Amino acid sequence: MAEKERKKKKKSLYKTRELHVMLLPAVIFTAVFAYFPMFGLIMAFQDFKPLLGFTKSKFVGFDQFAYIFTMPSFRQAFVNTFIIAFFKIILSILVPLILSLMLNEVIKSWFKRSVQTIVFIPYFFSWAILAGMLLEIFAYDGIVNNVLESFFHIEPIAFLVSNKYFRTIIIASDVWKGMGYNTVLLLAAITNVDAALYEAARVDGASRWKQVLHVTLPSILPMVAVLTVLGLGGILNAGFEQILVMYNPTVEKTVDILDTLVYRMGIAGHQYSAAAAMGLFKSAVSLVFVGISYWILYKKSDYRVF
Repeated sequence: MAEKERKKKKKSLYKTRELHVMLLPAVIFTAVFAYFPMFGLIMAFQDFKPLLGFTKSKFVGFDQFAYIFTMPSFRQAFVNTFIIAFFKIILSILVPLILSLMLNEVIKSWFKRSVQTIVFIPYFFSWAILAGMLLEIFAYDGIVNNVLESFFHIEPIAFLVSNKYFRTIIIASDVWKGMGYNTVLLLAAITNVDAALYEAARVDGASRWKQVLHVTLPSILPMVAVLTVLGLGGILNAGFEQILVMYNPTVEKTVDILDTLVYRMGIAGHQYSAAAAMGLFKSAVSLVFVGISYWILYKKSDYRVF
């Protein structure tokens, strides 16, 4: 029986050999850029010296973690990271959800397609391009201040150097960039809802709002759960590329995050071990959040990835 099963598996692998060959580049890419670099985590437990390498650098245990936990800049960056990431996760699900529900009620297909295209366009631009646009729009003499001064007689506001406004700009612009992608995913989930459920709701006298509340939302809950789990996995990824290209020292108090701190310590400050320890801590916290969120979804809604 075992021999028969082995032959069956070999035959199945042979039939799908083209698919496995197509998968090979992705496997190699993931191994080289995601798994092999994990050996470098040993730096978090060493006083790493580039000239000595991994094998000869002094092992210091958890001293690097004790060092970063006592840094005032670490505590500030951790709080900023959590706040920015929390609002990004919530709004990046809530805004596309509302937009997708609104678009689903649109009768004119040309209008729906046009809106989808318009909101999807920012997703394809890099932060290097979008940051330049945002810096021009919110500049002291930019479009926003010109509108405020011309129509509302409000004095120009220094948005880009104000701790009061800059964090909001960071969060709102990230939601704006990614909402098109999530909207398309949620619209796809809505179109897969069984039409018989809507028909039954209409027979029972349900209004459009009741249909959305009791048919559409429960039906797309698995997709919302997937987006939530993926978002929680990056709870401490508050957008390194975005903040790096828009960051300036005057707003460090509210937008300096763990990734930018790691960048300054590791690349600019050559504190490789402390930066590695901070990165490992961030990954461990993200793993905990993913595990907890997955467990809650599994217990409450029987949601499973595998």
